[in-house]
Amino acid sequence: MANNLMKAFDAAFGHPRGKVGELGGRVMAKLNAKVEEHVVEVADPTMEEVVLVLGPGPGVGLKLAGERALKAIGVDPSQVMLDEARARCAELIVAGRVELREGAAMRTGQPEASVDVVVSVNNLQLWGNRAAAFHELRRVLRPGGRLVVSVHRMALDTSEYDLMREAEQAGFADVRTSFHQYGGVVPPAVQLLAHVPA
Repeated sequence: MANNLMKAFDAAFGHPRGKVGELGGRVMAKLNAKVEEHVVEVADPTMEEVVLVLGPGPGVGLKLAGERALKAIGVDPSQVMLDEARARCAELIVAGRVELREGAAMRTGQPEASVDVVVSVNNLQLWGNRAAAFHELRRVLRPGGRLVVSVHRMALDTSEYDLMREAEQAGFADVRTSFHQYGGVVPPAVQLLAHVPA
């Protein structure tokens, strides 16, 4: 029973697929909206900047980033989530302000030093090899580029100190974390901020 529940949870939220994934996407769009808005606000992309959105899910934060940036690129391993994000960001895609690509934190498919900002909401726990993912994000960010990661504290399998150290070992500077509560049923989140030395 517990194993079936975990499989259903993974199909809805971890690695969204099928009809359960579509339902999970609708739930994520509602529950993560405040977090997505806050992360994009903290990242503060400008009309001259390119933003990489890791795991955009149903596209709420991707749309917000695309409305503020020169371009927002959403990279997600789930075809269900790419489809939902594509529907949500349709006008921005037509305008050339949003792109969607299959990929993940360890394999973004982006050229070296090609983006100004990387944002990630509630998917760090799915990165697999975090050290490799941090190195990949450092690789694709331009000098002076910034990283904003938010993750539910309960989903984090390491200490905030170790998370900061992993980012520093990948070459990020001024790495810091903060704790945020968004209210309602949304669990408290840890937010990691860092930048690439100029």
